[in-house]
Parts: sequence; structure tokens; C-alpha cells
Amino acid sequence: MARPVTLVTFVLPSTFWHWGSGATEVRVFAVADSDEGRPTLGAALHTLRRTHPMLEKRLCDEYGGIRRHISMFVCGENARRLGGLECALPPGAEVYVLPAL
Repeated sequence: MARPVTLVTFVLPSTFWHWGSGATEVRVFAVADSDEGRPTLGAALHTLRRTHPMLEKRLCDEYGGIRRHISMFVCGENARRLGGLECALPPGAEVYVLPAL
């Protein structure tokens, strides 16, 4: 059996467009860790690390977690409240990235 995969769209604020190759959105695939699992925010960020390493460095700290001055919203909910990096992503998930105020 194949591991589940979903396309994830990171919607970026204008201050991050430079590191996203000038794009307002960056799309990556998130792959589940197992055949029975679901793709997670951590898996999407792992793919982002390979495709846009400078952007990923702005979003994640040296330990791989979401930087504390960054908020990510998955389908309208704060990712921290949904489990952080372990947050399961639905098919076609949109992740809004916002610098914390």
C-alpha cells in the first residue's frame, strides 16, 4: 500500500514572498509517515525544507519546530492548538502563515 499524500498550499504574507521565490503561495506535497497515517504539518514543512530552504528557515527554529513569532493556521484553526507539527492535514489543506504581533 502507498502512504497517503496531500497537496498543501502555504499562503504567505508579503514579508515572506522574497523567500518563496516571489510567490504569494507555495505548494508542496505532504507524505504520511506510514500507510495508515495522515500527512501532517511537519511532513509539509519537511518538503518545504527541500524545495524552499530559506523560507523554511524563517518558519522553523533550529529544532524543527514552528518559530514562536510565527503563527500557522490550518483550515482556519491555529496549528498550535491542533497539535503543532503533528497536526493532521486534510486533502488540499491551506496553511496561512502570519508573523505574530
